[in-house]
Amino acid sequence: MKFGGSSVASAERMKEVADLILSFPNERPVIVLSAMGKTTNKLLLAGERAVSCGVTNVETIDELSFIKELHLRTVDELEVDKSVIEPHLEELEQLLKGVAMMKELTPRTRDYLVSFGECMSTRIFAAYLNKIGAKARQYDAFDIGFITTDDFTNADILEATYPAVAKRLYGDWISDPAIPIVTGFLGKGWRSCAITTLGRGGSDLTATTIGKALSLREIQVWKDVDGVLTCDPNIYPAAEPVPYLTFDEAAELAYFGAQVLHPQSMRPAREGDIPVRVKNSYNPNAPGTLITRARDMRKAVLTSIVLKRNVTMLDIVSTRMLGQFGFLAKVFSIFEDLGISVDVVATSEVSISLTLDPSKVWSRELIQQASELDHVVEELEKIAVVNLLQHRSIISLIGNVQRSSLILEKVFNVLRTNGVNVQMISQGASKVNISLIVNDDEAEQCVRSLHKTFFETDISELD
Repeated sequence: MKFGGSSVASAERMKEVADLILSFPNERPVIVLSAMGKTTNKLLLAGERAVSCGVTNVETIDELSFIKELHLRTVDELEVDKSVIEPHLEELEQLLKGVAMMKELTPRTRDYLVSFGECMSTRIFAAYLNKIGAKARQYDAFDIGFITTDDFTNADILEATYPAVAKRLYGDWISDPAIPIVTGFLGKGWRSCAITTLGRGGSDLTATTIGKALSLREIQVWKDVDGVLTCDPNIYPAAEPVPYLTFDEAAELAYFGAQVLHPQSMRPAREGDIPVRVKNSYNPNAPGTLITRARDMRKAVLTSIVLKRNVTMLDIVSTRMLGQFGFLAKVFSIFEDLGISVDVVATSEVSISLTLDPSKVWSRELIQQASELDHVVEELEKIAVVNLLQHRSIISLIGNVQRSSLILEKVFNVLRTNGVNVQMISQGASKVNISLIVNDDEAEQCVRSLHKTFFETDISELD
């Protein structure tokens, strides 16, 4: 059972999560927790401030005070001993002083810095469970066999993790049974032996990795929404939960911006063929979404609509003769050299249109955005004519590809009614995803209209 930051944001929430866990008396769950509430963001901000604030001013960093106050208050309200987190709070302050002294925050230090959030939330929670008589044991993922690449801030889990985690958790359980409370999102670099993180939302990946390592019956991801929804409720409040999904659909949804799941997190569950259930910790009685290898697609048309904003689109036309072989290879090798990931691609003999994944381009400081794009264009212009189009959105329709003609017919009908021109379309490889590129300022209205058409009219009417 994995609980996200908002599920453990306060003492009150932690008590509710404890009740939830104990409401499965016949199960022996493994628990994975994120940091409390907004702690991860606050830790990163504190690190940024420490770079320029001077060693003597570290104690006055607002974010540090916020983190201390939140965790000490939670310990107080749960009536557990301060000593479970005090050493961590002291070490955190020392680390920030070190950052202030060095005047730099490396990716390696950043991972060490954010690890404090999970290390404290799990210690507080385990102490609380023990206090109320439910025997629990806290684990730092980096100490129990989560072995990763040394890509700080976005590490990948290595295969050696599975047997190592299984050996440790099974061994402890056999000698002295207790509910394991594991830190989400953290690992240990295999070369550096330093703490690494698994990227944003990586706690889901921690949970599915443990699920696969222990061959568990089910992995539950507890969020603050009623499962995976038909679209973003912030764009359209009438979005509804999707009762069943396949792993393929879930991976596409996650990649194209549905915030509910981490794109990589489905992989271990798929490999181990373990169902993943997405539930709402604020509304535990809602059925949620069950993700499995296959599902009955006979009635399915569209599963969900996902919007990814602020995307940059490139039109690249070969300047050489028609059908020059190796053109695609050259274009993609340029992206590889610059470490930029591409989202959606449409090609013809002499031209390629593609979109760049904003999270991959903007992972550096925002100042470099423009210059980074200029650099991409500069490199591409050696082999092609390039047109750069910003402020675009990708609308991804995740659905039943057996019905793709019907889906496309309805989609273009809706877009024509709204006076929207599609600038690029991509369908094919994934077989569950049709992606359309439109202007940012038209995107939300499109999502609302599409939702009404596909989810609020009877399916037989669609046919």
